[in-house]
Amino acid sequence: MTAYIIRRLLLIAPTLLAVMVINFFVVQIAPGGPVEQVLANLAGMGDTMVERVTRGGSEILEQDISDPTTKYRGARGLDPDFIKDLERQFGFDKPMHQRFIQMMKQYLIFDFGESYYRDRTVVDLVLDKMPVSISLGLWTTLLVYLVSIPLGIAKASRDGSRFDIWTSVIVFVANAIPGFLFAVLLILVFASGNPFDWFPLGRLTSENWDELNWIQRVADYAWHLTLPIIAMTIGGFASLAMLTKNSFLDQINHQYVLTARAKGLDQKRVLYRHVFRNAMLIVIAGFPGAFISILFTGSLFIEIIFSLDGLGLLGYEATLNRDYPVMFGTLYFFSLFGLLLGLINDLMYMIIDPRIDFETREV
Repeated sequence: MTAYIIRRLLLIAPTLLAVMVINFFVVQIAPGGPVEQVLANLAGMGDTMVERVTRGGSEILEQDISDPTTKYRGARGLDPDFIKDLERQFGFDKPMHQRFIQMMKQYLIFDFGESYYRDRTVVDLVLDKMPVSISLGLWTTLLVYLVSIPLGIAKASRDGSRFDIWTSVIVFVANAIPGFLFAVLLILVFASGNPFDWFPLGRLTSENWDELNWIQRVADYAWHLTLPIIAMTIGGFASLAMLTKNSFLDQINHQYVLTARAKGLDQKRVLYRHVFRNAMLIVIAGFPGAFISILFTGSLFIEIIFSLDGLGLLGYEATLNRDYPVMFGTLYFFSLFGLLLGLINDLMYMIIDPRIDFETREV
């Protein structure tokens, strides 16, 4: 297993480099970079800047390319020296490959720089937003698994029954409801005062958090998380419940299950002592991926709708503002985090089923 772990660790570096190269190149060639954003604000052109840069490409080429203002439609009438200073401030006075090499050198020592617009380091911003997204992602993933796995096992043991049919209908109807739409409905019903005003919006804790004892803090924390987590989990049961059911059905038909039943073991003991370990391999394999998906993508709309200042909202605002240090810093960190989780995911196979031999597995 040691050789396998070493091979996987060695593959992380080229994979991470490929992710950064592709994203860096795509972002750099897209119109509306940070310099254009600043110039657009100075010129009072707002969000129309990107469109004007795109449409004005042919006109720009006809001008004197030695003049820095010809690269930016929003720079007309501004001092060229000011434009050069602005480019130097953002690091755009260097060629693209030099900027990328310099960025990766800093990232190797986890120096992600400072945000262009927030006057804070990227690390501080991520650490400040992390509790919100971790809370949403972790509790949502755990709730989905705690409900879906027993439900999938019950459906497998009652395959074709009325229980199986009706639960399938309920699960797929819930899966068809968009999470953000259900979130809006929850707010209208339970947080707007019409007809109920039971749950708060914004933040994960109340303003008097420091005055509460630990029991009151737990209750307050759960109170604030109730609606967002319900909105995120409502559509997360279908795939995992059906995956669990199908995995158990596949194992139930194997010879070792028939042998266990022939020995007189009851259905419950057969399912949980013999089938469970093998059937749960594929289910547990999806846990890291499910957590990453919920943490980095599934919570975006929920954070916006419920006014929760987390990583999803941070990344969305950084993309809109072309805040490159935040964009690339978070991309690097969470790509590395995802690759390490993938390795941990493989090691979980061995914990559940020691018969798996990583030494003979090809990467």
